[in-house]
Amino acid sequence: MQNNVLNTNLTGKVAVVTGAGGVLCSAFAKVLARAGAKVALLDLNFEAASKFADEIVAEGGCAKAYSCNVLDKDICYAVADEVCKDLGPCDILLNGAGGNNPRATTDKEYYEDGDIDADTKSFFDLDKSGVEFVFSLNFLGTLIPTQAFARQMVGREGCNILNISSMNAYTPLTKIPAYSGAKAAISNFTQWLAVHFSHVGIRVNAIAPGFFATKQNAALLFNPDGTPTARTGKILAATPMGRFGDSEKELSGAVLFLLNNDAASFITGVTLPIDGGFSAYSGV
Repeated sequence: MQNNVLNTNLTGKVAVVTGAGGVLCSAFAKVLARAGAKVALLDLNFEAASKFADEIVAEGGCAKAYSCNVLDKDICYAVADEVCKDLGPCDILLNGAGGNNPRATTDKEYYEDGDIDADTKSFFDLDKSGVEFVFSLNFLGTLIPTQAFARQMVGREGCNILNISSMNAYTPLTKIPAYSGAKAAISNFTQWLAVHFSHVGIRVNAIAPGFFATKQNAALLFNPDGTPTARTGKILAATPMGRFGDSEKELSGAVLFLLNNDAASFITGVTLPIDGGFSAYSGV
């Protein structure tokens, strides 16, 4: 396996990736393995994590999958001990578990008179348990694994925590108030952790992805005939670079840069937008 991005060498490092059964975090796990890290892939969906771990091993890397519920502290602590026993103490924690839920999403972008009684899910119809789930999955799903794995990092120079925020943290998207708020909390928590762990050798940063075209969201962005949807038109019109990002190159490069203890040794508490200028653009 070869890594040719930024010459980041993670040989001998143990990297833990939560949410590793998903599209983006499985890709991050592969990037870390190609840089030489021994990778623990954690996900509630053990089969998905195992599939990607097997792919890493088939490429010549070192990887092992673990079933983990990031909202259960006892499970996270047990998995952390298991990873340490199998691979060694954690050097890198990539908190990738997160997501949205339809129960915390409005049907329309703008509230209009009459929506409160109409057959549409307005702001007033948002489900309390759905909002709580989104906040828990994104915020507690970052805090609890950090508690579990940072225990193995304290006092060891060169350790890193990398969180996944979103450009929603800068400018909230319509329809998804809970997810936008939760990601804003992740950016703030990244700053807090960076200060808290600054005396014990741990750097803490985050990336804030913008819009990336993947198989997972293709149906939202493109019609069956391959033409862009109306949503894609709005996205690209609000993205100064006028295109979607390439997750394999343009997210991976940022991840490797922030984890590079030579290139980014004085960077901590930063949330790096990777959004083609979306978060900087006012629309005029």
